[in-house]
Amino acid sequence: MNDDVHAALDIAPDASSRERTVDITTYGASSGEPRRIEIWFHHVDGRWFLSGSPGRRDWYANLLKDPRMVVHLKHGVTADVAARGVQITDPHEKRRLVTLILHGLERMGGWTTASAENIDAWTRGSPLVEIEFEENSTP
Repeated sequence: MNDDVHAALDIAPDASSRERTVDITTYGASSGEPRRIEIWFHHVDGRWFLSGSPGRRDWYANLLKDPRMVVHLKHGVTADVAARGVQITDPHEKRRLVTLILHGLERMGGWTTASAENIDAWTRGSPLVEIEFEENSTP
C-alpha cells in the first residue's frame, strides 16, 4: 500500500466528515450481489471500524453473512482496498470502542455527544465491525 493510502486511512479521532467518508462494497446477505454505499469509518487505537447510530443496517447484515468487503477511499487518494468486516462481539470491548468513537464524533463538531445515555444506546443497538485489510494491503 502506498503512502497516499496510508495517509487517507490515518485519520485523527476528530477527523472531519470529509476525511472519514468512504464507500464500501459488501455482498447482499440474500442475493450475494455487490452493494456499494457511502459511510464514515473510524480510526481508533490503530484499528479501523465501521459503525452507525442505533438501528438496523443492511451493510451490517451483509457483513455478518459474508465478511468480504472493499473499502473505496475518496479523500486524499482514490483507491479500492480489499478487507474483511469482523463483528465486535465482546460487550466490554464494544462499549470501550463506542465510547472512543463517540468522543471523536463529539470533538468533530458536535455531530453527536458522548453522554452516558448515548454510549449505552450505541453499545446496545449500533452495528460495530472492525475493518481488517487483506495481508497484501495492510496499512
